Amino acid sequence: MGRQVTLKFGFAGDVRDVTVVLPDGEPIPWQWGERFSVLRKETPRIDGPLKATGSARYSYDIQMPGMLYGAILRSPYAHAMVRSVDLSGARQQSGVIAALRVEDNEVRFAGQEVAAVAAVSPEVATHALRHIKVEYTPLPFVVDTDQAMAAEAPKVFGNRSNLADPRVTSVGDVTRAFSEAAAVHEALYTTPVQTHVSLETHGAVASWKDDELTVWCSTQGVFAVRDDLSVLFELPPDKVRVITEYLGGGFGSKFGAGAEVVIAARLARLAGAPVKLMLPRGAEHVATGNRPSSSQRVKLGAGADGKLTAIELTSHGSGGIGGGSGVSGPYRSVYPCANVHIEERDVYLNAGPSSPMRAPGWVQGTFTLELAMDELARKLKLDRLEFRRGNNLNPVRAAEFELGAQRFGWAEKSAVVVKSPGGRSGHLRRGIAVASCAWHSLGGSGPEAIAVARRDGRFEVRVGTQDIGTGTRTVLAMVAAEELGMPLGAVTSQIGDTRFPFSVPSGGSSTSPSDSPAIRQAAAHLKQKLFRIAAPMLGAEPGDLEARDATIRVRFEPARAVAMAEVCRRIPGDSISAEGERVPNYQGFRNDQAGCQFAEVEVDIETGVVRVLKVVAVHDAGLIIDPLTARSQVNGGVIMGIGFALFENRRLDPQTGLMVNPTMDDYKLPGPFDTPDIDVTFVEVANGVTNTGVIGLGEAAHVCSTAVVACAVSDAVGVPMRDLPITPDRVLAALGKV
Repeated sequence: MGRQVTLKFGFAGDVRDVTVVLPDGEPIPWQWGERFSVLRKETPRIDGPLKATGSARYSYDIQMPGMLYGAILRSPYAHAMVRSVDLSGARQQSGVIAALRVEDNEVRFAGQEVAAVAAVSPEVATHALRHIKVEYTPLPFVVDTDQAMAAEAPKVFGNRSNLADPRVTSVGDVTRAFSEAAAVHEALYTTPVQTHVSLETHGAVASWKDDELTVWCSTQGVFAVRDDLSVLFELPPDKVRVITEYLGGGFGSKFGAGAEVVIAARLARLAGAPVKLMLPRGAEHVATGNRPSSSQRVKLGAGADGKLTAIELTSHGSGGIGGGSGVSGPYRSVYPCANVHIEERDVYLNAGPSSPMRAPGWVQGTFTLELAMDELARKLKLDRLEFRRGNNLNPVRAAEFELGAQRFGWAEKSAVVVKSPGGRSGHLRRGIAVASCAWHSLGGSGPEAIAVARRDGRFEVRVGTQDIGTGTRTVLAMVAAEELGMPLGAVTSQIGDTRFPFSVPSGGSSTSPSDSPAIRQAAAHLKQKLFRIAAPMLGAEPGDLEARDATIRVRFEPARAVAMAEVCRRIPGDSISAEGERVPNYQGFRNDQAGCQFAEVEVDIETGVVRVLKVVAVHDAGLIIDPLTARSQVNGGVIMGIGFALFENRRLDPQTGLMVNPTMDDYKLPGPFDTPDIDVTFVEVANGVTNTGVIGLGEAAHVCSTAVVACAVSDAVGVPMRDLPITPDRVLAALGKV
């Protein structure tokens, strides 16, 4: 049936009454001005001490009696037919228990899986790989995107074209709009392939007991892995258990049962013993996913008033043997425009497959769109911030622009740059920039949760999600503690196991907005059961009670109260529990998400070295559960964006197809000295689309970080830096010094 309630939603300066229809059993959403005792407090992560002391168990840490170690033989060829695989030499090695061939007669990238062994130690397993004899017939290959698009290029997939059919989106009349524009900017921008570089590599420990399979897996989706293994091994889902106690990063690359997980399970069944198979760093770079490259031809038109009149994007990119190179998300949503034409195409290469990476497509697209916006603003002789403000319809972003400009000192820094081109004399030049971001992480229905109260006063919440390093245990415990009126220390989160209620994979910033409403509903239902126990103790009706400060009390007579611990002691059995579910989003205040970032950089025009000095990041994420964890998300997004802007680039040898920088030494990442002062501010928004109003933050915090750094470097050197990464040699080349 449902019920209508009218509540206050919005943000500071724009709060309004909004009527929402709530399903039966759904607690009233937290609204603007809500007073919290646990939420919105700076809260260290519950599992922080475990991680700091090394007690947290990652998949790599799992040890089992009789456990074997797996290793994978990978193709040295970028493209070849596998004519035969002789495993006898490996099987004859002392300590080798099992060996198998990966059933694929054609390899399409250097590093693809060919065979695998399980042995008594990692060293024995690695040594045994050398005794596997493989007969290959090398085939022509292509690892360059431009070459792959040529008609005569070697084909990656049979006779199919390497150039996929275009994906076309068109609104309005761009031809007419460009002809009427006061200013038009057109240019080509490129971004390279970026690998995920998860600190914990992909892998699993697999163990069979009769016809039941248990896998400890480094994954962002325990249920997705369960379902994949269930199909592959023809098992009922309840015969497959997947556990992820802790995860050392995924960024989108750890969805589903990858080859290493399947091979570990096959080896374990063949050997009759548990098998651990964790990938070495080189394989992690080559075979587990990447952010596709992009080549974006962009054309923007604007009227004399600075309003965008037309946007045209023609792009192509490659994720190797995978697709997913689309970049158009920002073009269709950040700056509204009546006339937009987009054509996107995937290009296939003999290279490792793509996989989603933190804000898939949006980081590449935002880099290009924001740099093009800067270039068009300069043609119009408009301040770059004012140009963006004039093309913004999102009231939250308007507030964020204002707040960010004040914290950054945009007006003052802009005046310095105007008076002194480059912002500083001598060989060190300063540059500043602003960029917008958007995302859409409202979460979705599906997750279920259980809340438990024990007679000894302890509480638990259970949901089959996984913590990918973002503090999920802490966030969910905080939500339950707030609803139950208990201190955080009284609540334990149980996650990371397919034996718990279903949850969705952790991707697209969906974990907290998908799971927290289910947790809150379960806690609310449990609270009602406790009220029924407490009501006779207080001589009141259950509907007159509330839970506050570890007590249950009469709502309008707070002196009439009983300790929650005393209520729990009256539980008839050992415990009581209640279930909750994540219902579909309901119409609230806003269902979008905005943000902006400002950056200041320093460029040495003699060496080409770029230093990012300061980033001011202003974001909204609905209700901020834990500001400490939320700031960590933004810090991580900014640092990752700096890496993509200045350092990261997967390089393939055109003669062999091999990746030439598959190590932490050669694949450059930002380090402590590359990390700027990061000033994070949140704009709280009570959005009312779920009972918690939580929106994910991981993607939004990263979308424009690369763009704002690139725009600031362009401002510093006075030349648009249209190709990533912005390495010293590219800076010097742009300045005509090489």
